[in-house]
Amino acid sequence: MPRFGIVVAAVSFVVAVSTSTASAAQVPEQSEPKRGVSVSVEYAFSERPLIAVAHRGASGHAPENTLASLDAAGRLGAETVEFDVQRTSDDVLVLMHDTTLERTTDVVKVFPDRGSYRVADFTMAEIRRLDAGSWFDPAFEGETVPTFEEALDRLEELDLNLFLEIKEPKLYPGIEEEIAAELSGRDRWLETASPHRPDRLVVQSFDWEVVRRSKELLPSVPHALLGRVPESQISNHAWAQMINPNHTTIDKAYVKRVQDAGLTIMPYTINDRSRMDTVLGWGVDGFITDFPDVGQQAIAARRVESRPSVRIVKPPLSLFG
Repeated sequence: MPRFGIVVAAVSFVVAVSTSTASAAQVPEQSEPKRGVSVSVEYAFSERPLIAVAHRGASGHAPENTLASLDAAGRLGAETVEFDVQRTSDDVLVLMHDTTLERTTDVVKVFPDRGSYRVADFTMAEIRRLDAGSWFDPAFEGETVPTFEEALDRLEELDLNLFLEIKEPKLYPGIEEEIAAELSGRDRWLETASPHRPDRLVVQSFDWEVVRRSKELLPSVPHALLGRVPESQISNHAWAQMINPNHTTIDKAYVKRVQDAGLTIMPYTINDRSRMDTVLGWGVDGFITDFPDVGQQAIAARRVESRPSVRIVKPPLSLFG
């Protein structure tokens, strides 16, 4: 959560601010203060805001890794989406989570005699023929598998940020270079976010060596390690900015260990509201969810619970001569 700093100027009242992460000194009670002296209180936010990252787009509301899921994320008020990138046989980067096409497309119907349904064994022209929406709901019939370029264009139109997962990079040697080349032609994605806004782009993968190589290619971009880094190894990965483990593998102590090492932590994939409340109570920096609308509700409730409480304390006479 954002932490608050306080500056109190020449006072007729002393304002005590209490949050889960900061406190202010209290002045003992004495006589009534003189009138006409104002209070100046300044709140300095020192951390990025909590975010609920829309997993594979808003995949609880629309077919994952499609333009429709990105549109749904924008419509639901998400600030950041996550999606997965793989590569076709003719070297086109596309959005797809599974390394095969059966689960989220009608590939078996369109190509019944293919020996393999791996993404890497299909050309982009062939993938264009697939329906990537009907499996989720008939209302999305005709939704296609988008290219990485098309997805970036849509995110720019919607003004959404991105968690980009490099999926199964061992199947696609050099994919991190291709991703970096596409991003390097779009200055918007290389901008450094202000300390009070979510990151414009985070690149992540379960393959931590590929994350390191991507970091070398895109040094200004924050990078994340997917999975649970053992406590004893966290300090060895300080070159990354983030560790994003499965929420079922961590606890409050682990969150603190990661943050004490100077990294942020956004676990995946949390769809149950009560679980969201639990991990927010551990102090995570955000989380990844199929339902960004529910995630935002949880974050809003957490902000209300943790907002500063103000009470008036009478100052000592010595403050006023």
